[in-house]
Amino acid sequence: MPSSIRIYSYSSCTTCKKALNWLRENHLQYELIDIVQNPPTKEMLSDAFAQLGSRKLLFNTSGISYRKLGSKVVNAMNDDEALEALARDGKLIKRPFLVTKGGAFLIGFKEEAWNQFFLR
Repeated sequence: MPSSIRIYSYSSCTTCKKALNWLRENHLQYELIDIVQNPPTKEMLSDAFAQLGSRKLLFNTSGISYRKLGSKVVNAMNDDEALEALARDGKLIKRPFLVTKGGAFLIGFKEEAWNQFFLR
């Protein structure tokens, strides 16, 4: 049976490790995807952007890829350009990036938000 949770993660990311531990501790099955090797598609990122209401929430602003690109460049991008950049470089995306089969997104890991979302 396919998992209803897909989580895009980076193996060296401590926040991703915390999220994966949380999923295991709460007995939630998931499909793990390497965000660098297989970043979310532009369409998926567009859906996340629409749900979150802010493209800024999709960017890993503390990451090396973001710092190399620069906040001025990112801020000057239109939404389509920003989504293209995110789809090309998984390290630009805030992680973990989780999507449910129903199309809900959780970006980053905040235990209280995940508790509320999954354990309500």
